[in-house]
Amino acid sequence: MAELEIVQFMCRSDNFGVLLHDPESGATASIDAPEEAPILAALEEKGWRLSHILTTHHHGDHVEANDALKRRFGVEIIGPEAEAAKIPGIDRGVAQGDVVDFAGHRVEVIETPGHTAGHVSYYLPDDGLLFCADTLFALGCGRIFEGTPDQMWNSLQKLMALPGSTIVYCGHEYTLSNARFAVTVDPENLSLKTRVSDIEALRAAGNPTLPTTIGEETVTNPFLRPADPAIRSHLGMQDASDAEVFAEIRRRKDAF
Repeated sequence: MAELEIVQFMCRSDNFGVLLHDPESGATASIDAPEEAPILAALEEKGWRLSHILTTHHHGDHVEANDALKRRFGVEIIGPEAEAAKIPGIDRGVAQGDVVDFAGHRVEVIETPGHTAGHVSYYLPDDGLLFCADTLFALGCGRIFEGTPDQMWNSLQKLMALPGSTIVYCGHEYTLSNARFAVTVDPENLSLKTRVSDIEALRAAGNPTLPTTIGEETVTNPFLRPADPAIRSHLGMQDASDAEVFAEIRRRKDAF
């Protein structure tokens, strides 16, 4: 089985577009469909034809181009069953534990509610890839619009359990602002300080900060570190549950 090719590019103001291509079959999937023109440009540059859209959640900046791309290419649109009524053009609804075959590559569906009530992430265990859209960000997590802090924390724990080498693609370029917040709740983390400097240099040069890895996030992302004694001490929450510490970090980020 051939190694998948991945192209990442910007859409809208800060969304990431991602194309996943199997060179043997020619199958090409778009992870969400934030904006038609950049997706078409990326396809044309590579000489690929779109065959699938893997939708993570119903927000407009992730499904805006669904109908246009379906009309143009006749793609199969796969997305969360729990949000099927809100996802334009959906052909197949998926839920926790479902498996999608993408050109012979196993794609496992992980339900990750919190940002929205039915958000899903797509994990390719044999390829070491995770597409988690607006659940987990580099040095952050999604704002909780439809779920609860407990739901989001449970979702993040599912992703934290994946191998540390897993390569993570997220939905937005939010890393610099996330980094500036992260140091306010985890100020003594030397690995975080080093990463912040690297991120500042990447953004100053106009380069993306993604993808990241599960391993890097578990060491530096405060939203994955509510058990850390230094963070608990800094927040004055030594005796709180992990879920309570997570909720406080999310509350502070919302007000940051």
